[in-house]
Amino acid sequence: MNRLLIAALCLTAASAFAQSNTPRVDQREANQQARIAQGAASGALTPHETQRLEKEQAHINRAEDKAKSDGTVTRAERRRMHHMQDAASRDIHRKKHNDRAASAPGQ
Repeated sequence: MNRLLIAALCLTAASAFAQSNTPRVDQREANQQARIAQGAASGALTPHETQRLEKEQAHINRAEDKAKSDGTVTRAERRRMHHMQDAASRDIHRKKHNDRAASAPGQ
């Protein structure tokens, strides 16, 4: 399951780089996807936490797509995306460092 999740995250990150007039936003998105994948692989994130964080990343991605839809990303749209990514980064940190952990297979 973790390998499948990591592969899906890599594809998502690759597609984000494909249409890039927001390179800083795209780079942060890729970094956050990698942090989520690492947390899922190490067991620091439970499946539910991983799903929640992925949903948050998808929400940011939709906001980015909407901002790009008219061909121009305004300063306000970029600021909103950075704010959303700041919140997502804090959520990733909190969930990776809480007392919950995914149970190891066979336990």
